[in-house]
Amino acid sequence: MKDIVVIGAGKIGGAVALMLAETGSYKVFVTDHDQGQLAKVDRHAAISTVAVDIADHKSLVDVLRGKFAVLSAAPFNLTGKIAQAALEASVHYLDLTEDVATTKKVEELANGAKVAFIPQCGLAPGFISIVANDLSKCFDTLDSVRMRVGALPQYPSNALNYNLTWSTDGLINEYIEPCEAVVEGKLVTVPAMEEREEFSLDGVTYEAFNTSGGLGTLAKSLAGRVRTMNYRTIRYPGHQAIIKALLNDFNLKNRRDVLKDLFENALPATMQDVVVIFVTVCGWKDGRYLQETYANKVYAGVVAGKKMSAIQITTAAGIATVLDLLADGKLPQKGFIRQEEIALQDFLINRFGRVYDPEAMRLKQAL
Repeated sequence: MKDIVVIGAGKIGGAVALMLAETGSYKVFVTDHDQGQLAKVDRHAAISTVAVDIADHKSLVDVLRGKFAVLSAAPFNLTGKIAQAALEASVHYLDLTEDVATTKKVEELANGAKVAFIPQCGLAPGFISIVANDLSKCFDTLDSVRMRVGALPQYPSNALNYNLTWSTDGLINEYIEPCEAVVEGKLVTVPAMEEREEFSLDGVTYEAFNTSGGLGTLAKSLAGRVRTMNYRTIRYPGHQAIIKALLNDFNLKNRRDVLKDLFENALPATMQDVVVIFVTVCGWKDGRYLQETYANKVYAGVVAGKKMSAIQITTAAGIATVLDLLADGKLPQKGFIRQEEIALQDFLINRFGRVYDPEAMRLKQAL
């Protein structure tokens, strides 16, 4: 049994802890500075809670020392401090951040480290990069890689056609920060909330637009091999226009506290959500120009004996799968590890990764 520290006792951190504890392979220590949040963590023989302030570097290092790994489910602006503590405590480090600057800092810390540093282990970035890289291997020469992901309410009922499903701070960060993309073979920065498109999947129409962070490290991994690569967030039609008005016309992009208060007090959260994943890769194989597509929907359901939202399931399963692969020796044990280094097949056959396989989930629920 390996000792694991999960930092952040929110919805995602709690889901990660319960998934790991249920296997019997891990003893989990959940930490947070908020005693109220810790009190909400599910009771389990393999779960303990410890109050720690991330700003207290020494206390954080003391908690990490001697453990196998630390998994950060903390807000993106705190992740760098956790990575620094992991380096000092010499424990493997995994996180869920979508923040580009934080990931670059983690990569710097991993240089010469004797433990593994694996950022962006969630859905997007994370699983989306694993899928896109796998599809890319089907071609002799790549042309384009387009990645689309959205966590959406199953039953939209407001003008935004949206309900809160995860971190409000993370959502706002994605909507405001610049986005990376590859255009005509060059890595460039493009503005968030732009380049809107529409597509249909299973008879439902969606819109998608630029948001920050989802490209992960894949652009660097495929540098010089792809002409076009971009990541866009999926929403129901109409969402982008209203958000742009709030950000630009009302200048809330410069008043994040006001925007957060607005979202959290006007948009109800929901457990009835669906995660939509849509990846399209085009290129040449045997002289022919071809397309390969991965399309999937993951719904809210019962995992580890508890009802969880789709975004909880996909995000928690992502980082839990990577931890499992690391613990089983299927990933390098030191240095910086990119999501696209993980084989899609290894991910999907993992006990946690199976939640991304609709057929496997249907069979499990039928038993």
